[in-house]
Amino acid sequence: MDVLDQLGSMREGKMSRRAFTRSLMAAGVATVAMPVTGRRALAAAEDQATYFTWGGYDIPELFGAYQEKHGELPNFSIFGGSEEALTKMRGGFVVDVSHPCNQALPRWVASGLFQPVDVSRLSNWADVMPELVDLPGNDAEGGNVWMAPFDWGQTSITYRTDLFELEGEETWDMLWDERYSGRLGSLASGADAWWCGAIKAGIDFDNIDSPEAFEAIAAVMRAQCPLIRTYTDDTTTLEQALSSGEMVAAMTWNSSAALLKSEGIPVKFAKPKEGALTWVCGAVIHKDAPNVDRAYDVIDSLLSVETGKFMINDYGYGHANSKSFDAFDEATLQGLGLSKNPLDILQAGHFQQPQTQEWETKMNAMFEEIKAGF
Repeated sequence: MDVLDQLGSMREGKMSRRAFTRSLMAAGVATVAMPVTGRRALAAAEDQATYFTWGGYDIPELFGAYQEKHGELPNFSIFGGSEEALTKMRGGFVVDVSHPCNQALPRWVASGLFQPVDVSRLSNWADVMPELVDLPGNDAEGGNVWMAPFDWGQTSITYRTDLFELEGEETWDMLWDERYSGRLGSLASGADAWWCGAIKAGIDFDNIDSPEAFEAIAAVMRAQCPLIRTYTDDTTTLEQALSSGEMVAAMTWNSSAALLKSEGIPVKFAKPKEGALTWVCGAVIHKDAPNVDRAYDVIDSLLSVETGKFMINDYGYGHANSKSFDAFDEATLQGLGLSKNPLDILQAGHFQQPQTQEWETKMNAMFEEIKAGF
């Protein structure tokens, strides 16, 4: 299949953006960031559910059961950060299902924009790991939840082992290393970057909302800004820059290291001595969802064993369905930085904690100023 054929397949939803990118990278073809919303938004099917999610989750591999049942993929709309998503929905953007993470969940619930998830309507719920369900703000009473968790993992540093000269242990200092000024990258969302800055600054997450902590984090983020070549939440951009050697290290999720390793690029997903950032994300249903029945089908697809196997193998993420781990031996999971027990990973790092809307607004405003050079 040539490049034009593959591009057509991607636009029709037959090939994921990641698979398309992998194919081009393997062929030595440089790519640019492509608008992931274009594939579905130009001809959105009104009778299909709409899934509002992070980039990289708009792919057929996560929705096999949904596509088999309904003949098409869901419609997709993409956001770069949870605050951006919540702001858009507060402004009247109505979807069926969206994709927050644990630290944002109480604020999302408090907005009044979501309905409880009736877990009795989910065929895969019995296999969901209870450790991932019991999160602050997730009890919707009656045995139901606000968020059905399905993915979990880490934010850390993916670095080129052949280009980055490690001095001692792996550490968050790697993304503040002046030797590589202009060759470092970072996720653009404060939901990741600010919290990683807190780890770098030695801030305990129990005190992250104090004025002193806020100023200490702002100081380390300002010190980092001149060193960063690119802030972006398009992980493909970071992966391509690491693949080409344009960047030697970048703040990423597990998936970037997994992808690059599969292409033979000499990278490692660091285990910083200070600890990685850890998180759990999941699916919520809008209170005015126009396709409620299909919203449940979206969530059931995300919770399926098939989706879990793909998430673990291709993205290097943990999955909520305990049975999805049965296809992997412990050595393989350890190589991906995972475990069949999610607490082994989540408690080994720094687990994000919910904060107030006031804090989130202040943090995001400050981080945008810092990225702009102020």
